[in-house]
Amino acid sequence: MALAMAHLELAKTEAAAIGGQIARAAGLIGLAVAIMIMAALLLVIGTALFTAEWLLGSMGWGIVHGVLLFTGIAVAAILLAIGVDGARIRNSFALATVIGLVVAGVLGLEALNRLYTVIGDNVLPAIEPGVRPLLVGTLVGALLGVVAGIVLALRLATGGARVGGFVGLTILGALVGAFSAITFGPQVGIALGLSVGYVAWTVLMAADIARAGVDMEALKTRFMPTQTIETSKETLEWIRRRMPPGFGS
Repeated sequence: MALAMAHLELAKTEAAAIGGQIARAAGLIGLAVAIMIMAALLLVIGTALFTAEWLLGSMGWGIVHGVLLFTGIAVAAILLAIGVDGARIRNSFALATVIGLVVAGVLGLEALNRLYTVIGDNVLPAIEPGVRPLLVGTLVGALLGVVAGIVLALRLATGGARVGGFVGLTILGALVGAFSAITFGPQVGIALGLSVGYVAWTVLMAADIARAGVDMEALKTRFMPTQTIETSKETLEWIRRRMPPGFGS
């Protein structure tokens, strides 16, 4: 008995030593994984900041673009998780890319400012040249807002909503028109175009879900054991039919 207990104590001591080694190894491996994750994050964030500083003139754009892009990816991942067709997400991304490229080209080349300048030179020659593009852009934007407000008012039922929508779109159009008259330069114009593209991707995905919705039946089928439930019901019915009369009453 003494010999057996001695062996048992030796086994316990050795098992404790081995457990300590396993815990130490697991801790070091966990530390290595955490450091690699931090290195990967540093690589991604650092590359984004360096690229933004190099191409766009400011590291701030790297932060803005990173946040907007990761937000879009997160929304896309959630939509894929709930069963939204990937083609719908790809279509939203393609349309957002086109929107971003158009905005980047227009703002980077200062196309609208040049257009407003030409219109101002021919229509408002009495206005100071430096103010003409801003004034023309504001008026053009407000006019487009008025048109959009009229269209919205025709689609709304209540009078208060019509007036609010009309006024809101008119003010928004004027602000957008004034913003578009600013001369940003190529770097800032491209940066703004990228920002608009990322935002447009998220907005388009949300609008697509609001318009087409989610197939709740398909989602229910994916996450509920429908076959097991139906089989269990059939089994219970089979047992009930074979029970003797009055059994369990």
